[in-house]
Amino acid sequence: MTAKVGRRIGNRKSGLPTVQVSGECGCFAGVNRSFLRLPHFALLGVVLFTTVFFWLAHEGLYALDDYYYARYAHQLLTGAFRVEPDPLGLLHDPLKERPLIFGPVALLYRLFGISIITTTLWPLLATLGCAGLLWALYRRRHPVTAAGAMLLLGLHYFTLNLATYLYPDNILMFWCLASAAALLQGRRPPQTRPAAWGAGFAVLNFAALLSKETIAYYLPFYLLLLGRDVWRRQHLRFWFSALLVGGALLAGLLLFYQHYTHDALYRLHLIENTNAFLSEGNYLSGNRASLVARLTWQPVAFLVGSGLGVAFLLAAWAAVPASSTEQGPNDARYWLALGGCTLAFYWWGSTSLAHYNPISLLPRMTTPLLPPLCLAAGFGLERLVRSGRGAGLLGGLLLGSAAWLHNGVSLLYGGMGLFCLLLTSRQQLRGFSRWLAPGSASLAVGATAVLGALLVVRPAYIMLKPTNSAHFAQQRLIQHHLQGKPGGVVLVDDYLIGNYDFFYDFRVPTTLSYRRYWARDSVQLGPGQHAWLLLNRSILSNDELTRKLIRYSPDSVLSWFPRRRLLAQDGTVELYQVSLSTPAQENRPLEPAQHAQGSAQ
Repeated sequence: MTAKVGRRIGNRKSGLPTVQVSGECGCFAGVNRSFLRLPHFALLGVVLFTTVFFWLAHEGLYALDDYYYARYAHQLLTGAFRVEPDPLGLLHDPLKERPLIFGPVALLYRLFGISIITTTLWPLLATLGCAGLLWALYRRRHPVTAAGAMLLLGLHYFTLNLATYLYPDNILMFWCLASAAALLQGRRPPQTRPAAWGAGFAVLNFAALLSKETIAYYLPFYLLLLGRDVWRRQHLRFWFSALLVGGALLAGLLLFYQHYTHDALYRLHLIENTNAFLSEGNYLSGNRASLVARLTWQPVAFLVGSGLGVAFLLAAWAAVPASSTEQGPNDARYWLALGGCTLAFYWWGSTSLAHYNPISLLPRMTTPLLPPLCLAAGFGLERLVRSGRGAGLLGGLLLGSAAWLHNGVSLLYGGMGLFCLLLTSRQQLRGFSRWLAPGSASLAVGATAVLGALLVVRPAYIMLKPTNSAHFAQQRLIQHHLQGKPGGVVLVDDYLIGNYDFFYDFRVPTTLSYRRYWARDSVQLGPGQHAWLLLNRSILSNDELTRKLIRYSPDSVLSWFPRRRLLAQDGTVELYQVSLSTPAQENRPLEPAQHAQGSAQ
């Protein structure tokens, strides 16, 4: 049943207060105040938890990508940024062609200074913006859908994790959701400003293109919808405006590249050369033997293992044809179609036009899929709460997924599976049947509360774990003790050697130089110079780094410098003054460096 604008609705028999509803509520006949506030509480919970996770689980720089984006932002801020192509012609760095990743960061540097927080504030804002868009879209017409989608997308572990790094994926996700929402709203009858919506749709997609190329995931769906509307002669003003504005923006981008690189298709050629440069680790050559598995069962295992199985099962339930007594909302079909096309592109699409190279099965590559998937799952949750049908089947599949994984992610599947079975057995549970009644506000609140509680378990555990990088401790030691007076050499690990200038706001003192541990025998100190050893035990025990980059332990590093003196320690980060074993220095005693007295605060 539907509540029209201005109609007072409520459950008079139960004594629940009636409230004035604006817009439509397409799910329930009886709506109480708690039910209508459900999206507000979900939004508040997602915003608060995301912000807390950002502060408590922040690990600083992750890899080269976020460091390069930060460096480009600094270059843009100082006027040193150049748009010319790589003078060596290597063409394997597409990061420079994503100005809407580092451009806003340059503005944040201007406003608040350079730090790891201002560096990653833009992805955090984009992540919170996704929750805000979901709230704005459906808080009135489909409050359960809005709440469920916000929880599934905003509390997904990898959404939270990517909010703490300057990577393009959550920023792209915001543009993807905004573009898809503009396409939906701009074609929704009655529409008095279709041309404005079409222009906005084009601008949002162009913004996505300037953030990351994988907005192409949505292209098949756009083309299918365009063909359908042209065939039916519907929404032509919207599409005409979108094609006109989008064509002008794309033409401007091609002219820009033609002017600066003498190649209008420079960005496309850059992507192709990037694939060739990284061919050892992709499906062009390095993983050719596993191509069949990649195209068949591996995506299923990956998506379930990453925690998206709950969203997929709820979305699948939304896709089941409605019975004669039910009427599925049109918006659900829209998000299901977009999610299906995006999933097909991710599953079988290619990163190259010249060769067939499927997309890597990495969680950050799925961010364009998350908005339509989570919204479709929200409609599935709404349908489950409204009718109660299918709870037994969903519960069995979720428990089966938990048993198959038998790891930490199983808690999410097992918890939701047990809740679905509880809903199936509500008639046998005295005292609970009323609270679990289909269509009741108590069931809607309970379902979203259980879902949210299960989703936060993994990120909460990560927040309580010891740091993997000790970024902030390392930053404090560098700021207090390694500022260039007196000068010398700082010996560091193979990870820090690639980004140490970030700790100096990209302006390293000229009296300091950084060298790898391996270079200790080739270091020549000048008169009055010192040598320091910076040892980050968290980095040297980080599983992600020790598999490929770090090949030594903290104890082995210390054994290379037997003549050392501890100057300062902050958590797992230690700073030593060391004597390098050269013939002229063999018997010289260690001299205290005046600037290195005391310990880190």
